[in-house]
Amino acid sequence: MANNITFIGKGKPNPKHFGKTMPKYGQIKNTIGIISGKGGVGKSTVTGILASTLSKKGYKVGVLDADITGPSMPRFFGVNGKRAGIEPIDQENFKYDPVISEGNVKIMSMNLMMPKEDEPVIWRGPVVTSVLTQLFTDTKWGELDYLLIDMPPGTSDITLTVMQSFPVDELIVVSTPQDMVSMIVKKVVNMAKKMNVPIRGVIENMSYINCPGCDTKIRVFSKKSAEEHSVNLGVPLLGELPINVDLTEALEEGRAEEYVRDNDLYSLIFEALY
Repeated sequence: MANNITFIGKGKPNPKHFGKTMPKYGQIKNTIGIISGKGGVGKSTVTGILASTLSKKGYKVGVLDADITGPSMPRFFGVNGKRAGIEPIDQENFKYDPVISEGNVKIMSMNLMMPKEDEPVIWRGPVVTSVLTQLFTDTKWGELDYLLIDMPPGTSDITLTVMQSFPVDELIVVSTPQDMVSMIVKKVVNMAKKMNVPIRGVIENMSYINCPGCDTKIRVFSKKSAEEHSVNLGVPLLGELPINVDLTEALEEGRAEEYVRDNDLYSLIFEALY
């Protein structure tokens, strides 16, 4: 366990989270938000990798896809053809059964509630945040060691709701090497500091390509090292991930979870985190 996560035993509320919105149907010991400054940096992929690695280690893991208008977690886990269960309590209240992946990760996403996954969600901000809160509180999570929240990029209404109202223990920031992206990510870092949400560190994605012939790291987007970028952000570097076309292929084929669980590279980076 990470030293800076307060681990509270079964059924005991964390004093840090008094006044926060809590799930009705489960006990969650650690809640981690995964966030980025902009889209397209692989935040959801990092969320899926971390969830798969934690589950492989034997932890009970759930994933809440908080990117309501751009959900992608079902595709990572290859469950986009399934739908979450809905159990009515009365005319206005429901319980939701998450979809469970082959690796035993519980997943709740707006895409698992829609008739078709390519159906757009055309809602204004207050409705989106209300629905997200309902998915968090009314899903039957059961007992989880970790709930990972895949947050939308930037400093949106949802980001504010999660940081302000949800019992988030810490954040992991996902970035890419470009200086401009780092500047954008710094806005998210500063927002978290203003909201008093601890930041565990940054994962730099797309850091390099491994030369297949010489096993050399080729840095495509920046000559600066990942360590230099993390210093610029003012947060610790947790790891750097390469551009990996094999993982991309696995994502396209709906077997990313299996690929991650069988790949030593991701085990070495992510198993050291928790």
